[in-house]
Amino acid sequence: MLFTTFALLVALATVSNAGLTRRVACPSGGTVTNAACCALLPVLEDIQTNMFADDTCGDAAHTALRVAFHDAIGFSKTKPSFGTGADGSIFIFAEQELSYDANLGIADAFNLQAPFIANHTIGVADFIQFAAAVSLSRCPGVVRPTFMFGRTDATVPAPDGTVPEPFQTVDVILARMADAGFTPAELVALLASHSIAGADDVDPSVSGLPFDSTPSVFDTQFFVETQLRGTLFPGTGGNQGEVETAVAGTLRLQSDSLLARDSQTSCLWQANVNNQAHMASSFQTAFAKMQIIGQNAAKLVDCSDVIPQPPALSAAAAKAFFPPGLTISNVEQACASTPFPNLPTAAGSAEHVPSIVQDPATNGACQDDGTGCVAKFTKP
Repeated sequence: MLFTTFALLVALATVSNAGLTRRVACPSGGTVTNAACCALLPVLEDIQTNMFADDTCGDAAHTALRVAFHDAIGFSKTKPSFGTGADGSIFIFAEQELSYDANLGIADAFNLQAPFIANHTIGVADFIQFAAAVSLSRCPGVVRPTFMFGRTDATVPAPDGTVPEPFQTVDVILARMADAGFTPAELVALLASHSIAGADDVDPSVSGLPFDSTPSVFDTQFFVETQLRGTLFPGTGGNQGEVETAVAGTLRLQSDSLLARDSQTSCLWQANVNNQAHMASSFQTAFAKMQIIGQNAAKLVDCSDVIPQPPALSAAAAKAFFPPGLTISNVEQACASTPFPNLPTAAGSAEHVPSIVQDPATNGACQDDGTGCVAKFTKP
């Protein structure tokens, strides 16, 4: 009996200790689970205060998120010349990589982030992915991103052709993503980022065009609205990579429209509709994979505890809807196995979604053709 009691106490103590995480005090203040993560705390304070400031999932956050993908996708399982993935090459070799058509608009991210990278000791690759993870923490509905620290910076640029283009076919896009190590389901999961994104370069007649009617909320509206029959353009229209949208003020990429309707991806696409938990969790997993593509994961340090907790999204706000004036009759049903959810229609007259206000810090010497995109990123 005494032995049994002792064994029980030992077991309880083991469980209790397993639930405790030892914290390390950092020289600059604050605590982390791994001393290596202390280097991120000054960066976090700086970008929270000065890069994102009062940005509540706005232009600066969208910009930081976009460049993380464009940098990471420079990788191939079959062609070593395609680059080393999430390695910072898009900024280290900015004059070359930002001249590629697929990277049009990434100059905004360079102008926004280059001064911060130069002021901190962490590498370029780590900064790009860290800023993206922190940017997500500004957006209601996101599951707190993970973050691995210690990437190796690029020594060579990624060539042109690694970033999928909005005018490409589904087969071409899926093939490029597969070569980078992503399944169709993971691609669709990553495209949840378009719920909090916009375009400045597809339709030159209008800037800051959101991809859905709720661009500052990470919700499933993007997957609803891309499935609606397109009837109008937000600007002049007829631009390469753009198709008609269903909601005034939003822009629909041709690639999103095709992926929503192709038999290879339509059911994966529809599975996100009005399923906030599925969308958020699958994005978190795919995003974590994207952030370390091409890197040796065994050499990275888990610093996820440094990433702030995103704002909560209420149950009511997470419920999908048809925009005013639209119903299920406007859906172009593509998934053959599952009916499209019959959602409520929002009250009011047909809306015109306002453009995303552009952050002035995205303007600078770096131009969309790559000229002027130079900075000293040498680290000690």
